[in-house]
Amino acid sequence: MTPQELANLAHLRRARDLIDRDFALPLDVPTMASKALMSPAHFSRQFRAAYGETPYSYLMTRRIERSMALLRAGISVTDACMAVGCTSLGSFSSRFTELVGEPPSVYRLREHSAVEAMPGCLARLTTRPSRRGFGTPSGPAAGAVEQVSRIREAALTAAE
Repeated sequence: MTPQELANLAHLRRARDLIDRDFALPLDVPTMASKALMSPAHFSRQFRAAYGETPYSYLMTRRIERSMALLRAGISVTDACMAVGCTSLGSFSSRFTELVGEPPSVYRLREHSAVEAMPGCLARLTTRPSRRGFGTPSGPAAGAVEQVSRIREAALTAAE
């Protein structure tokens, strides 16, 4: 990897950290790109090449991930939508359903005792929304998810 490629990754990491930290604020691609010291178009291409999704998609995934935690805590769908920085309940619900596989109102009403019984690091891994499918990561995380699935089953059995 060349020194320029390493520098670009460091800049992209700053922008990703901005998204992770300030996901609830009104962020747009030009703002993110300025953090990475790149033009918006170049930033979008580089971000997608480095992280496998567009900056906006990454932002929305973080927002949905956080809203899932709020919904599990019993917050209303509208309040969760606004708390994570979404301004349209319809767009939020559509994206939530696309990523999670069920509408936020159904997710909120469903039992989540297994997730509550898991350590936080495992709960984040299993509940992270993904376009590839909810809770089905590939690569090294796949083995961990299989183990977490066994833990989840045990927790569900114990809860009954």
